[in-house]
Amino acid sequence: MTVTAMKASEVAKKVVNNQPLFILDVRNGDAFADWKIEGGNIQYLNIPYFDLLDGVEEVVSELPIDRDILVVCAKEGSSVMVAEMLSEEGVSAAYLEGGMKSWSEHLEPVKVGDLSNGELYQFVRLGKGCLSYMVISEGEAAVIDATRMATIFLDFAQEKGATIKHVFDTHLHADHISGGRAIAEATGATYYLPAKDAEGVVFDYAALENGLEVAIGSSQLEIEALYSPGHTIGSTSFIVDKKYLMTGDILFIDSIGRPDLAGLAEDWVGDLRESLYSRYQDLANELIVLPAHFMIIDELNEDGSVAKKLGDLFKENHGLNISDEQEFRDMVTKNLPPQPNAYQDIRKTNMGQITPDEEIQREMEIGPNRCAVR
Repeated sequence: MTVTAMKASEVAKKVVNNQPLFILDVRNGDAFADWKIEGGNIQYLNIPYFDLLDGVEEVVSELPIDRDILVVCAKEGSSVMVAEMLSEEGVSAAYLEGGMKSWSEHLEPVKVGDLSNGELYQFVRLGKGCLSYMVISEGEAAVIDATRMATIFLDFAQEKGATIKHVFDTHLHADHISGGRAIAEATGATYYLPAKDAEGVVFDYAALENGLEVAIGSSQLEIEALYSPGHTIGSTSFIVDKKYLMTGDILFIDSIGRPDLAGLAEDWVGDLRESLYSRYQDLANELIVLPAHFMIIDELNEDGSVAKKLGDLFKENHGLNISDEQEFRDMVTKNLPPQPNAYQDIRKTNMGQITPDEEIQREMEIGPNRCAVR
């Protein structure tokens, strides 16, 4: 029986389309508990690889016969061996090509909608919870909150016949390495970063300030910057074509941004409340919120996108409905989840202070999204 590889893109299609999949995850239990492939129709069995070295006979009875079986490990090697052992026992199982590292890096492009004279795409990083964006209008493009896999954005723009002219980061990221500078260097585009987040940055950038308006294409499709501090002191949102609100890491579908990743939670919690309860309250409820992260797979819509009207979030998002200011402060400063893996080094990388090689960057990013107050 032949052992086959399943690409991360194939797994992503199953997740987005809610197709059945059984995953035998052979990483250690702590790694599995911390971070795994999630989906509404996925079943799991976690048995560490070293517990299977003497054979998989006892595992076979625990595997289903009515759904695809995928063996998963960190880098691929162990899952190949286990899949081969299962094959010898008459069980057909694929292995995840590239392991969880490939899952962490896969981006699934989803068209969010049409603009007045263009299109808006969301790049869903299912394995990390990151969301990036590309606005395209009349042969020009802008990229917002790009991940470090810059080639994916360059290739996508080329496929769409667009030249990337502008690259934005809504803030200095701490959970993943930005691809903004790399894209700008490859295309000659202008790279924008909030000036208040740029202390310690060692490269040139264009200051992203409140009220900045950037036009895409000859029809002047507008991207307008709205200063919205709280996750970081420079956090900036974007209103795109007067229809979409890109909130960065300030507001998510089911939660709000954490203010502590620069060690200044007590200082920034007031800014966070001001942005959410004042600045955003002044905006139109019909704006469609597009965050820079999602927390759980249930936040994905049927088409695989992550988006919801601002008015709906004011009704449904608990973080937007805490009237008592002290209760709000306590929630976002005293009950925070663990900080992202290697977040200090990720911040230094995004400031240009250190330049880790590609493999080290992969290791720095491994793990779940931890940008939200839970």
